[in-house]
Amino acid sequence: MFDWLQDLDLPVDFKEFDIVEIRFKGGRKEFFRNVTRLPLVTGDAVVVEAAGNGWHLGYVSLKGELVRLQMRKKKVEPDNKDIRNILRVATEQDVERYEAACNLELGTMFKARSVVEELQLKMKLSDVEYQADRTRATFYYSAEDRVDFRDLIKRLAEEFRVRVEMRQISLRHEAGRLGGIGSCGRELCCSTWLTEFKSVSTTAARYQNLSLNPAKLSGQCGRLKCCLNYELDTYLDALRDIPQVSKPLQTQQGDAFLQKTDIFKKRMWFAFRGDNNWVMLSTDRVKEIQLLNKAGERPETLQPPIVEPAPAPSVQEHVEGSLDRLDDKMKSGKRNKRKKKKDKDKAAPASVVQPKPTTTVPKDALRPRNEPKPGPGSGEPGNTISAPVEGEAAPGRNGRSGRRGRNMSTDAPRAERPAPRFDPRFRQASANGDGAAPGAANGSEPTGNESRSGRNGRSRRGGRRHGGGGSGDSAAASNNPPAAS
Repeated sequence: MFDWLQDLDLPVDFKEFDIVEIRFKGGRKEFFRNVTRLPLVTGDAVVVEAAGNGWHLGYVSLKGELVRLQMRKKKVEPDNKDIRNILRVATEQDVERYEAACNLELGTMFKARSVVEELQLKMKLSDVEYQADRTRATFYYSAEDRVDFRDLIKRLAEEFRVRVEMRQISLRHEAGRLGGIGSCGRELCCSTWLTEFKSVSTTAARYQNLSLNPAKLSGQCGRLKCCLNYELDTYLDALRDIPQVSKPLQTQQGDAFLQKTDIFKKRMWFAFRGDNNWVMLSTDRVKEIQLLNKAGERPETLQPPIVEPAPAPSVQEHVEGSLDRLDDKMKSGKRNKRKKKKDKDKAAPASVVQPKPTTTVPKDALRPRNEPKPGPGSGEPGNTISAPVEGEAAPGRNGRSGRRGRNMSTDAPRAERPAPRFDPRFRQASANGDGAAPGAANGSEPTGNESRSGRNGRSRRGGRRHGGGGSGDSAAASNNPPAAS
């Protein structure tokens, strides 16, 4: 047992329990009283009083308050007079004598077995343990019946010159003393931590649905494995939800017999007579069929009726449906807008005066920028611009209407695009060096030699803008290439 209280700080006035648990060969443990209050630590080698005369050497396995709990578990009273005392802490000479006595045990066991064969005794000698002072030897044996070994004790005492003690042990204790590796791949439980052996029966194997094969259920001792009892309580708790099937399940197809049961997954397998195909059922379905059979009814099959779930829409259908709904929403929005516009036009009053359409110059009638626009009294044929009507803005530059007088009604026809500002005839007239263009007297247009500035400070012909009013020579010089020097 692990001492989990050994690292705790105890109060100063706390009186420690004076009984210590000592471990000997083969895992045998006994309680001894620490009368002299020796400062012992788990694992220390100590010299203790032997059962008869002499002394023996053992190792401290447990001390403190945990020893009190261990004694209560084994039903040993603390004031028992049979508890012997601890003499001292073992010295190096004590350990050497103990190791020398242990080296004699193997040879003694082989000689004792030969004596047992000579006497033809039905017993199995398994181990020998010498006392540390070599005054006593204990022989452990196992036998099915009672054995008369009085002659054996005399022969062994004469052979080894020691006091002989014969102690019968069970097969499980024998396996624990010998040790070994189990079928699980670990060291035997009886040789490591298991101290109490409980009875194991085949009922534990039946509850766990194990095959009743003696070769698989028995351990090295020849008895049923002790580990069959470890999980028995868990299986018994799980079996409460498993229905007991004492007779076959009756269906319209025939009688179904139980073949196998999975206790923890709560599944049961049934098969019809002469059919090798097993049908897996849940415990709830088995209970349901048993209730129907009890009421005198037989289901069609063992399996419950299959209810087909509604097919879930695929991802593609889901996406396409969303797009269709979006298209329908957009179409309905357009229809509503058109309907509202028609209703608005019908509700408009008939007395509203429609604006007079403005006349525009067609695109094919191109004229230079410096050419004066024909007026109403010039008599020149061409398009005439009518005077502005009341409520209509006066035309601005290039025949466009001003922003303030522009009609913003959406019902009026939209004016055509005005004529382009650049004209090839205008470029030809500027290159010939003509004088002032007609209409310059009005003061509305610059002279022919001047270039009109653009928004970015450059002339319409690509030249830079000169400071002040430029002359005709400078304009001509800008058009002619420079002379070669």
